[in-house]
Amino acid sequence: MNLIVCKDLSKTYGKTTALDHITLSLESGRIVGLVGPNGSGKTTLIKLIEHLLVPSSGEILVEGMAPGKDTKRLVSYLPDRDFLPEDMKLETLLDMYVDFFDDFNRAKAEEMIKSLGIQKSQRLKKMSKGTREKVQLILTMSRDAHIYLLDEPIAGVDPATRDYILNTIVGNYNENALVLISTHLIADVEKVLDEVVFLKEGQVYLHRNADDLRTEKGMSIDSYFREVFKC
Repeated sequence: MNLIVCKDLSKTYGKTTALDHITLSLESGRIVGLVGPNGSGKTTLIKLIEHLLVPSSGEILVEGMAPGKDTKRLVSYLPDRDFLPEDMKLETLLDMYVDFFDDFNRAKAEEMIKSLGIQKSQRLKKMSKGTREKVQLILTMSRDAHIYLLDEPIAGVDPATRDYILNTIVGNYNENALVLISTHLIADVEKVLDEVVFLKEGQVYLHRNADDLRTEKGMSIDSYFREVFKC
């Protein structure tokens, strides 16, 4: 089932074109890497799906609907920066997620938090960057969503935290859901990917099954990415 469909989709900011007439369909039950250099349109596409932006032209559909109030309950979104109030205690954040999201699985979130040895009475500002990243991901992945949008989830964290984040993604998403991971750190992510979408200058350069691409090119996705985007 196609959960996300883009038809001739474009987004411009003044005279700058971020997405240029892209056509793309993404199915359920897949972990998809959305890759490309900075400025290729990855975050713009994710924000269009989440309805933080609106298209300049063309169409985008989330489960057959234009992004809006009705699709937000289907999508769990992790931005590319800290987004939670740093003065808030973790316990209060859990309460807030229960109030805001009908599909939030508090028991799952608390189990993961406990496994990390994080105290629910702790405030975010007292946590390390890596721990905050883990908490934000736990809250995102503890929703029983249809679509998970993860924008640069492993950028700027240490290798051990990256491993935890990737294992959490693989171990906690609904098998009928779609996980879309935006990243430029291909080597760290490609082992979990079912498909990969390369964005280049706002256009879809390729959309392929990850294993098929490796077999066809005789190299890792990271190596092929470096070849395509070499300076």
